Amino acid sequence: METKLTLRMDEKVINAAKSYARKQGISLSKLVADYLRVISTKSNSAQSPSTFKPTPILSEITGVLQNASRKKDVRKEYNKYLEEKYL
Repeated sequence: METKLTLRMDEKVINAAKSYARKQGISLSKLVADYLRVISTKSNSAQSPSTFKPTPILSEITGVLQNASRKKDVRKEYNKYLEEKYL
């Protein structure tokens, strides 16, 4: 059974999330539902990891950073990316 949920958050966050969902070809509702499903599965210790089924987006990006050089400071690179994007 599906139920409507109302969330309140910063307008910039909502717009960014809508844009991200649109680029992924899914609705914002599905994006939020998938995320909540993932975090609720993690916190539910009764459910074994073998029953977890990742979303298509999660499956697609899993392992992306495995080939990244360990010498690089990923956090600094990400901060630089955010500064360039939003400033």
